[in-house]
Amino acid sequence: MTTNRTVRLMSRPIGEPKRSDFEFADESIPALEDGQLRVNVKFLSLDPAMRGWMNEGKSYIAPVGLGDVMRAGGIGEVVESKHPKFAIGDFVSGMTNVQTVCVTDGKGFTKVDPKLAPLTAYLNVLGMPGMTAYWGLMDVGQPKAGETVVVSGAAGAVGATVGQVAKIRGCRVVGIAGGQDKCDYAVNTLGFDACVDYKAGDVKKALRAACPSGVDVYFDNVGGEILDAVLTQINLKARIIICGAISQYNNTTPIKGPSNYLSLLVNRARMEGIVVFDYAHKYKEAAIEMGGYLAAGKMVSKEHVVEGIDTFPETLLMLFKGENFGKLVLKVG
Repeated sequence: MTTNRTVRLMSRPIGEPKRSDFEFADESIPALEDGQLRVNVKFLSLDPAMRGWMNEGKSYIAPVGLGDVMRAGGIGEVVESKHPKFAIGDFVSGMTNVQTVCVTDGKGFTKVDPKLAPLTAYLNVLGMPGMTAYWGLMDVGQPKAGETVVVSGAAGAVGATVGQVAKIRGCRVVGIAGGQDKCDYAVNTLGFDACVDYKAGDVKKALRAACPSGVDVYFDNVGGEILDAVLTQINLKARIIICGAISQYNNTTPIKGPSNYLSLLVNRARMEGIVVFDYAHKYKEAAIEMGGYLAAGKMVSKEHVVEGIDTFPETLLMLFKGENFGKLVLKVG
């Protein structure tokens, strides 16, 4: 690879990101300095959080600067190295950003073994979505065997892992997803006990039928009306994990908060946010556990792969239209 194809953020999107918000360019690859390595990027992780990173303002992480290569996690092969811990031929995972070649000092990069799992799995169950799901559920949600766990975005990267881990831990698991195919997948492949199709009618009524004993833990990936509906069903001392609010990310009006929040008071329940970077020191622990589940056939890691870095803006929008089935991954090289 003689040039680096980059995708740079050139303007702050209003509503849905557009192709015109980005600049595509072929750039020269700088010579390595001591302590650096060059990675040919193979796959990029496309995540709902990327929409928030494009916005200016205070958040859990600094926004992507205008003119900077768009931030993204990725996986690739080391093709040149002046770093003592990385050798040519190693496969690594880290913040490669949206480009075909990443030159880095190796900070935040880890080696991965394609013999143990497909490379794309390291962007899913064994990557940031998996870590988000595991620690959000286990640390914030604290599920107990026999409790009812509900997760929205059930067929997506985080939701699918949440449900599978909860089942392994002995919980009753109910998903919320859009469309019968995704609901069937959650039940028949992922092993959920039930799944509510939010496109099929009254979510509150369907949720009540699927959760006759109420909701003990709710892992929220979508926010909006779905969160409001679940809040009407929670039990005493319920735990609500706020992971994302994909239904609100492209709003051009103020974000809609939960109108049923007083249910937290009545039920002495707790609502808490999860940011995966807080658990960076514990990634390995979760990866070893879930890697064992994958190897034993107790878990499934499903990826939806789209080819071509130049499709980035349109492919990213699949997340917000519910068009991806599984973890959305962009194949670069």
